[in-house]
Amino acid sequence: MRSAARKRRLAAVWLLFAALVGVIVALELGERAGASHAEDRAAAGFLLPLALEQLGALELAHGGRLHRFERDGAGVWFHHGVHTGAEGAHAHPADAALARRLETAFAAFGRTRIERRFRLDGRPERFGVAAPGTVVLVYRAGEPRPAAQFAIGDVAPDTFSRYVLQAGSGEVVTIPNYQVENLLALIQ
Repeated sequence: MRSAARKRRLAAVWLLFAALVGVIVALELGERAGASHAEDRAAAGFLLPLALEQLGALELAHGGRLHRFERDGAGVWFHHGVHTGAEGAHAHPADAALARRLETAFAAFGRTRIERRFRLDGRPERFGVAAPGTVVLVYRAGEPRPAAQFAIGDVAPDTFSRYVLQAGSGEVVTIPNYQVENLLALIQ
């Protein structure tokens, strides 16, 4: 009788151990798939490492003010408000028309493709990214740290492109200028 109870307990321990190993393997594969997805987007020439479905918030710093756009619990975009660092309470109004406009603008920005690449060569001022007038931060849903941060530089000589430096990168890229103008139009 003791032998049968011991076998059941041993089998339960092994089953629990196997379940734990399965959970660890699933989490590791999920993390690798997320990293692989970002690498796939970069290889395809996209500026953002996240697809729109993964985007949880976007912050746009421009003119000395920080504008934060977030998704609510239902996945609907809203303007979190203007933050100067000194204001008190701020509103989070729900506006269906604004939510559709934000969804459209961020979907377009999420599809932004890199046009050209330039080596930074320690001279960011030649691209206007040393002291940028605009900074864009993108966040994964539910994460407090940005997934990517971009310094928006000068308009390129062709007047159709804009220089952009991703934080930590050794190269400046160009993207279509209208993508930056579309983001700035959201805060005007």
